[in-house]
Amino acid sequence: MIEQSELPHLRRCVELATRALELGDEPFGSVLVSGDGAALAEDHNRVASGDRTRHPEFALARWAAEHLTPEQRAAATVYTSGEHCPMCAAAHAWVGLGRIVYASSSVQLDGWLSELGVPAAPVRSLPVNEVAPGVVVEGPVPELAEEVHELHRRYHG
Repeated sequence: MIEQSELPHLRRCVELATRALELGDEPFGSVLVSGDGAALAEDHNRVASGDRTRHPEFALARWAAEHLTPEQRAAATVYTSGEHCPMCAAAHAWVGLGRIVYASSSVQLDGWLSELGVPAAPVRSLPVNEVAPGVVVEGPVPELAEEVHELHRRYHG
């Protein structure tokens, strides 16, 4: 269950997603938080560069692999504006990160993109646990999911 103390991390993810949108990129943002609650690293989508692998969750998994011990990674949480895609879920699991907490789900995103007439992605959307069954996943958070929905309307509208 998501604690009130975790909401600032999720709000930061929405701020990062907004920043990505302001830079002309798809609105996604993520924060890596240590087991003791300290924000360690953050990023937003950078796929407008043409490299479709430049997702913040993937970047945070790489950062964690380079800077944290296996024990620190397992105790960490990745907060994100949107549930990890299959690529990012796999990176998360391979690196051995702990929980994922998201504001909006992949099911919600699929519905929003369909409503907006966005063509299907080349990789099928899957819930994190279908890719990484051992990862603890929590979300969505309804009040933040609607903010994320609005960012996608702005980007694709």
